[in-house]
Amino acid sequence: MTKIVFFRNDGIFYGFEEQGHTGFGEQGDDVLCAALSAMTMLIINTVEVAYSSSVDYTIDEKTTNIRVTSKAALPEFEEDELKRYAVSGIFLAYYKQIEDMLEEYYDYLDVSIIDRPYDAES
Repeated sequence: MTKIVFFRNDGIFYGFEEQGHTGFGEQGDDVLCAALSAMTMLIINTVEVAYSSSVDYTIDEKTTNIRVTSKAALPEFEEDELKRYAVSGIFLAYYKQIEDMLEEYYDYLDVSIIDRPYDAES
């Protein structure tokens, strides 16, 4: 099972952490894990390239731990309101996509939200 924890501060999504293999298929042939990986890389590339914003991420394939955050989603770090809206919006969109996927893949995904201030180290 893959556990996905989304990070939110004052209602604003600014990141997530994923841990574990889904177990939907054999490792290396798991289409659900592949979908999560593809969506994660889309978020990283969109924030960095399309929105020209900083994104902090770690991908540890050995422990299957992925963490992605962007302080550009939060007003205390980014002055441009449109940029904040875009960055937080892509994290919110990923959360909504995962919520939809839970209908079919509830045995393979565990999703939650943690409300807390941004901290690049935690």
